[in-house]
Amino acid sequence: MESKAARIFLGIWAVMIVLFLFLPIAIIVVYAFNASNIQSWPIAGLSLKWFAEAWGNQTIRDALWLSVKVALSATAISLVMGSLAAFAVHYYRFPGRESIAFLVVLPIALPGIITGMALSSFFVVTGMNLSLFTIIIGHATFCVVIVYNNVIARLRRVPSSLSEASMDLGADAFYTFRRVTLPIISTSVVSGGILAFALSFDEVIVTTFTAGAQNTLPLWIFGAIRLGQKLPEVNVVVLVIMLFTLLPVLLSYRIMNQAPADAGR
Repeated sequence: MESKAARIFLGIWAVMIVLFLFLPIAIIVVYAFNASNIQSWPIAGLSLKWFAEAWGNQTIRDALWLSVKVALSATAISLVMGSLAAFAVHYYRFPGRESIAFLVVLPIALPGIITGMALSSFFVVTGMNLSLFTIIIGHATFCVVIVYNNVIARLRRVPSSLSEASMDLGADAFYTFRRVTLPIISTSVVSGGILAFALSFDEVIVTTFTAGAQNTLPLWIFGAIRLGQKLPEVNVVVLVIMLFTLLPVLLSYRIMNQAPADAGR
């Protein structure tokens, strides 16, 4: 049984970890409402004027829309490819199966700069011009891993007896997938897609190497910080990006928490 001193120590330690992780984010959020364009503490006052200025900036709006299009497209590709890869690895036995499973998850383990440089070299060798399409391909390489991991984890928890019972009752493979397997894994597919969207939306390193003249939101932030201009607008955009990524993650977490009840039906 834990002593009172141990519980107090663990509580203080947990609070310190939370502060370490989220205090810098909280400062950025406060700076987004700073009435002054000088980042100093304490802030001069609260104001919403930087939100209006950021929204009035056509470059920011174009970059935001481009980031959303890339994230949606990469998510759509990853949902199809990641789910199919998970089904192939789980249901079929073939030579090199474990190696393929390893290669599918490898991109998420590699540093983004390596993936970006490799894709950039591939596009140069194949004569493919950097464009919106190359950004989507770059983001899909690691989004596939998120969907694959979610779906394969759920498939491993689904009793094979369910599919066997369906087929014993006369259902074909497609009907069994549509009425038995898909409802069970649906939460993992949705959760994987949400996480893939969040990861794609704020990924900057891969975009840097695959964007060409395209200016996504992370690239705009990187350029604005490097030049030291429009820092108040940068704070507003960072706040928006955090919301775009935090809300999907929270939604995915909520969906996955409902997974055990769904999987047991």
